[in-house]
Amino acid sequence: MKTVQPIFIVGIGGSAGALNAYKVLLDAMPLDTGMAFVIISHMNPTAHSQLAKILQRHTKMSVTVAFEAMPILANHVYVIPTDSDLTMENYRFKVISPRISRNKQIDIFFISLASEIGVRAIGIILSGYNGDGTEGCRHIKANGGKTFVQDNSAEVDHMPISAQMAGCVDFVLPLKKIPAKLKKLAAALKT
Repeated sequence: MKTVQPIFIVGIGGSAGALNAYKVLLDAMPLDTGMAFVIISHMNPTAHSQLAKILQRHTKMSVTVAFEAMPILANHVYVIPTDSDLTMENYRFKVISPRISRNKQIDIFFISLASEIGVRAIGIILSGYNGDGTEGCRHIKANGGKTFVQDNSAEVDHMPISAQMAGCVDFVLPLKKIPAKLKKLAAALKT
């Protein structure tokens, strides 16, 4: 199979209540978007995460736990390892373990994503408590990327509302409508 650099790298951040949101989003996502998806989920640092295995049941794309120097490829889904922060450089992951601080993993990845790929960065904030992801969305927008938040269907709306209140959100959508909007953004980038 030919390896292709993604059109966009889509960071997807969530916490409490986000598991169902990840499933719905991946169920609605086509196999061949030309994008890479990186799921940054708040997890207990001592947990043995089954997130990649669970999400693999909801997409035909390959779902893998990210590791150091792993290349970020189109039409793949990556999951943050437990007790780690994730950044990227030259379309490869950098893993910082143990994590730097509690519940800042989304901001850390989104800020790295924004600084590395600018207009090709997309951040999506799903269900969760407090404001992780808001600062990262600010960086994505400041570097020309696009930001989304889950609409009022979020089980816990603190994270989506925090980003909206900060004025750094381009789209507030139900999960099933996000894939079509991503496809339009990719088509616009190609023209």
